[in-house]
Amino acid sequence: MSLSVALQVAQSALSTRQKETAVLSRNITNASQEGYTRKTALVSTLQASDGSGGGVYISAISRATDQALFRSLISSTSIGEKSDAYLDGLTHLANTLGDTNQSISPAAVLGELETALQAYGAMPSDSVLAGQVLSAAQNMASTLNNASATVQAERENADEKIAQSVAIINDQLARIETLNKEIVRGTELGSDVTDALDARDQAVLELSAQIGIKTQTRENNDLVITTESGVMMFETTARSVTFEQTDTFSASTVGNSVRVDGVPVAGPDARMEISNGRIAGLVAVRDEAAVTYQNQLDEIAHGLISAFQESGTAGIFTHTGTPSVPAAGTLVQGLASDIQVNGALDSDHLDLIRDGITTDYNPSDHASYGDRIQQLLSNLDTSMVFNGDTGVDTTGTLKDFASSSVSWLESSRQSANTVSENQSITLNRVTESFSNATGVNIDEEMQSMLEIERSYSATAKLISTIDEMLDQLLQIAG
Repeated sequence: MSLSVALQVAQSALSTRQKETAVLSRNITNASQEGYTRKTALVSTLQASDGSGGGVYISAISRATDQALFRSLISSTSIGEKSDAYLDGLTHLANTLGDTNQSISPAAVLGELETALQAYGAMPSDSVLAGQVLSAAQNMASTLNNASATVQAERENADEKIAQSVAIINDQLARIETLNKEIVRGTELGSDVTDALDARDQAVLELSAQIGIKTQTRENNDLVITTESGVMMFETTARSVTFEQTDTFSASTVGNSVRVDGVPVAGPDARMEISNGRIAGLVAVRDEAAVTYQNQLDEIAHGLISAFQESGTAGIFTHTGTPSVPAAGTLVQGLASDIQVNGALDSDHLDLIRDGITTDYNPSDHASYGDRIQQLLSNLDTSMVFNGDTGVDTTGTLKDFASSSVSWLESSRQSANTVSENQSITLNRVTESFSNATGVNIDEEMQSMLEIERSYSATAKLISTIDEMLDQLLQIAG
């Protein structure tokens, strides 16, 4: 090898080491940046015209990646977000139960009403005890009204968050479209697109948090995204994701569906339903858990009206409209928000609890008459038939049903909490594994930096030696 060729080789090595140093510095600088993957300069050999080695150069910049782990991260993120959204909704619904030091659940307040009736039944002539029954009845109606309001407020909250998630999805799809064009074009030209790939992966992860997805990478790093159920979300261009938010919810309100490219994927008429992502959890709260709990509250109200009825007509407990008593097992949507204490019963007419409101059970007007009160207590202990859409036993006493409702909600919340905790552990492990496989290890980068510095020094010394040899040759020739 001639000295001129050797000098060219050494100079190319020096330039290559400088570029490798720049890549390492880039790794170290961005080590703590979320979504950044380790970059590596790929060194290739230059070939001289005679086939011999002609130096080295950086042929490309690659990034650390693990597609299997990334797909697992996408899936774990979607499942985790669904679990968290569902748990959050059930926790808000559980506010109607209170903690162990409170007695605000419908079952607890029903127990207080029964206790007040028992005391009054022992002394039917005591107006103070009658007033306590009235207060307990008013508290019972108010508890059901408030619980129903909480349920519908949570449905509204979930619906609003669905709209927010849809907005995020469309933003991320637009971002992915821009990045994908840059990546495909850059890949075709042989440019460094590793940072754009990192940014696109982060956008995909943000997308997966909102909705369950699947991804596929085609030639030139071209990305395709579908929902987990197979509806196209992105192929060259982003598909539109739409949702119409409902401002106010009542027990009979049916929320709207989320549509991807016109196809309903979440909601009442979903044909290709998603099962993961925040939207799936929010829809499960809005359309399933909250609706079931509302049905339970409505049936408790139904049971109260039935237990306190007077000859087929609403008695102490009534509702707006015709004061009729719904048939057993018939669900009246929104009855819990509508139930109220009969307007004829107030502090000036407490004896109506004992004697009857629409039916005169005590025509002789005996102050010690207690049969009607005992009948009411007996009604509370009598088995009833409840609607099958409540998720709990459909046969039993009103007290049993109210207790079952509390157990159902608390059990659902605890189960959701367990799922959320387990999924959080899984997500942390997958995230850690992905980070270990693709992230930057500062110690390793510093070690590589030292090796490059030594190589750089050796190359610089070689150039210096060649320079000295050329000077000597010039002196000899001169």
